[in-house]
Amino acid sequence: MTAGVAQPGETPAAELMIVLDLEERGPDVYVGQTPSTPLQRIFGGQVAAQALTAANATVGPGRVVHSLHSYFLRPGDPHEEIRYEVDRIREGRSFSTRRVVARQTRKGEDVAIFALTADFTAGERAVVEHSLPMPEVPGPDGLPGLAEVTAAHPDQGAASAAIGRAVEQRYLADPFDPQPRLPPDTAFRVWFRVAGRLPDDDHVHAAALTFVSDLTLLSAGLARNGGGWGGSIVGASLDHAVWFHRPVRADEWFLYETDSPAAASGRALCFGQIWAADGTHVATVAQEGLIRSLG
Repeated sequence: MTAGVAQPGETPAAELMIVLDLEERGPDVYVGQTPSTPLQRIFGGQVAAQALTAANATVGPGRVVHSLHSYFLRPGDPHEEIRYEVDRIREGRSFSTRRVVARQTRKGEDVAIFALTADFTAGERAVVEHSLPMPEVPGPDGLPGLAEVTAAHPDQGAASAAIGRAVEQRYLADPFDPQPRLPPDTAFRVWFRVAGRLPDDDHVHAAALTFVSDLTLLSAGLARNGGGWGGSIVGASLDHAVWFHRPVRADEWFLYETDSPAAASGRALCFGQIWAADGTHVATVAQEGLIRSLG
């Protein structure tokens, strides 16, 4: 199975396609690799995107993902391959459901690091249709990007630069602003797009959107305190869910708005809304994450 063939160094989009290009090792078993990274663990969005790609490979034509729900079970080792085992748990007239478990070898033992359930739809005639309007914000042109943010915050921005190198980002506010974000304006907004051109395949764009959706979501849990990541504050995703309302091209600008309605006991619940540049509401994201002080 191949999601797209690319050579390293071509374009950021081609590099992302290498991440999504899984090797089929057996019936409903696929293997993914991690690009060279200075990070000590695998970015969660990568594992979620690869797991969705594995599930996509077992679904017939004409069916697209409408939701995924997942749990991060253990940190992923970027130096070890990841094996994705797909269970075809439902094949209905209108919907197909897949369960995917990602596994790695640790000290000779096979362990699960991630579990995902994804549901695919053949499509339905809309009986009701509504959506959230996109906030009135400036477009991406002229806004500071990841390079500017990293230059202003070299220590804090290093991890973001390593994770998001395949994705163009335009910030409407400084993600490391020390001032807390207070009600009623607690939302944080970023324009994203995969840099370059992705294949004209809805499965690929859904997987790419899943990858991007984990980039800034947990940061919403810190925004009300200000300062962002760095120093003694660390975080980790515990679960991740995406509802795909309408098709989207991940290689064209889309607005990602995140916020956190609740945080307690070291965990923050974060929600995200995604709009295409024309204002179409394309996806909703939810995540609970661990936020911990090392001090």
